[in-house]
Amino acid sequence: MNTHHNQQPYALSKVTNPMITIYDAEKSGHAHRVRLCASLLNIPFKLQQVSDMEGDRQGAEYLAINPFGQIPTIKDSEFILRDSIAIILYLAETYAPGSNWIPNDKNERARMYEWLAVAAGVMFRGPNLARLIKLFGRPGDHAAAVEASIMLFKMMDNHLKDKSWLVGQNPTLADIACYSYLKVSDEGDLDITPYTNILNWFENIEKLDGFIPMPKSR
Repeated sequence: MNTHHNQQPYALSKVTNPMITIYDAEKSGHAHRVRLCASLLNIPFKLQQVSDMEGDRQGAEYLAINPFGQIPTIKDSEFILRDSIAIILYLAETYAPGSNWIPNDKNERARMYEWLAVAAGVMFRGPNLARLIKLFGRPGDHAAAVEASIMLFKMMDNHLKDKSWLVGQNPTLADIACYSYLKVSDEGDLDITPYTNILNWFENIEKLDGFIPMPKSR
């Protein structure tokens, strides 16, 4: 049975002034995983909605920060970092060094990296793409995205049998990276409700101190 683990062993940031700016889009799962990570690690941050910047993602103002025009980006003092996976790794290594967010055990750490690759790979081609097609009208093969999603759901649900977290006995960056798009998978016309181990895993994440929800669009 999945149970909530207290977050006490985690070293949280002691930063007192908002140093980090997250260049954000509220409905982006990539951006949410960065907001969620910063909040769970108790790192003060301020949000800059890219839609409020002249020209949005392709405007000169934002392209000067992120030449790819992608979201999210963070600015920590003068340090600018792009890509959500790189960002959450940076936040944990910088503001919660030695914590369980990145496992100390090399095998568990490798497993965490494996799940980060899933978040950047099949998660992107499956639930993310299905949602982009159905919610935002992006061109793409929805049937292929559904097929990839179902494969992912089955694999994750089986993996989470008798487990509270994706890796080890504590929440890690793997859980943060994989949560957002799965939580709103219904917005891609996907049904995750039969996968009860994933639903229990959702509950475990949502009980963590500092949790912030992924906004629903419908």
